[in-house]
Amino acid sequence: MKKYDLCVVGGGFSGTMAACAAARDGLSVLLLEKSGALGGAANVNYVLPFMNFNYRNREMNEMRPLSKGLFLEFIGRMQEMGALLHEACIHFNEEYLKIVLDDMTGDYGVDVLFHSTFIGADTEDSADGKKIVKKVRFMNVNGVMEAEADRFIDATGDGLLFADAGCEYHIGREGDHKTQPMTLCFRMGKVDVDRYYREDRKKINDLWKEKLAAGELLNPREDVLIFRHLTSDVLHLNSTRVLGNPTDPFERSNAEKTARKQMLELFNFLKENAPSCKDATILSSSFEIGVRESRMVEGLYTINTQDILECRKFDDAMTAGNYDIDIHSPDGSGTTHFWIPDGDFYTIPYRACVPKDAENLWVVGRCISSTHEAQAAYRIMPIVACIGEGVGIMTAVAKKNGQKNYEITDEQVRESMDARGLVEGH
Repeated sequence: MKKYDLCVVGGGFSGTMAACAAARDGLSVLLLEKSGALGGAANVNYVLPFMNFNYRNREMNEMRPLSKGLFLEFIGRMQEMGALLHEACIHFNEEYLKIVLDDMTGDYGVDVLFHSTFIGADTEDSADGKKIVKKVRFMNVNGVMEAEADRFIDATGDGLLFADAGCEYHIGREGDHKTQPMTLCFRMGKVDVDRYYREDRKKINDLWKEKLAAGELLNPREDVLIFRHLTSDVLHLNSTRVLGNPTDPFERSNAEKTARKQMLELFNFLKENAPSCKDATILSSSFEIGVRESRMVEGLYTINTQDILECRKFDDAMTAGNYDIDIHSPDGSGTTHFWIPDGDFYTIPYRACVPKDAENLWVVGRCISSTHEAQAAYRIMPIVACIGEGVGIMTAVAKKNGQKNYEITDEQVRESMDARGLVEGH
């Protein structure tokens, strides 16, 4: 296999957009993905919909997007295929999503290897003690393979690459290291969806709360969270809740089994208590349980709660967001929200994507450098897609100028993002 300018490990939204951005700017890019399609959480975990990524611009008194660039290009391509449902949030058909991301990586010249699971990294130490990743090893139908590159991006979601490379990281909230719970999304078919929303939704949630208070439920979630699907008689449930450490393989495996029991509990509850669901059937569950939070790298900067709530505008901002701090309780029942003021937004700094102890490795997605609380805001798909694009752009800048990841300046980030109009307010 040839040596690449950049190897991206993980083909979720963040990794895919990072790969496309770097290839668009002239780098040879290899993208490794463990599953058979790109899209990450949207594909493997059935995460739906795209949370709102627009805000009300006060000066112009109009709604404007905060997630821009390649993500908006993706939305446009999906729209052309009739694969979106516009409600309060954008719902999508993930089968079209896979095709659109195939097209985008193909159009930008990214080499993609599916069914390729990361198993390790070879590193050496620089003169100043920072890690230099030389190659990554991965397993696929050909056995164990290796990929060499000058630069690497960890887009695995669980920080597999930076952890194996020996970079420092932390897990969960400060003090007890507990993470937000895991969720198995699933779908029910043969439902009278309009009747559910018209007659059953409030009644169902009231009854669920009664049963939860009486200790009759396996699932500790405080309500039943359901979304529409593009198929008119299908409900999409994002309502199982499993506590545990997602970086412990035994706990994560047990979480899959517990989540399936909760899925059956939810299905039976709705079928028995919601007339709109009396003829329903379980259509499918996600291929893997969804993980909201696991490892987070120790970066040059750690995004904190005040950065989000005070809507800080960083000099090295790569994208902006206004999704609230949305914490599903690591202790069980309850979801805590800290809202962003109307008409304002926070930004994501480049430095949070740079491990403090590596020189040719970047991190994108939900496991960049932040606190437990801050991570609960930026972890949504539109924002992490834009984080990926920003880092992909900066890897090309690093190559052009012969720079290490930590040598990139605020001015270079600002100039690069402004050139593509990626950050609102600049």
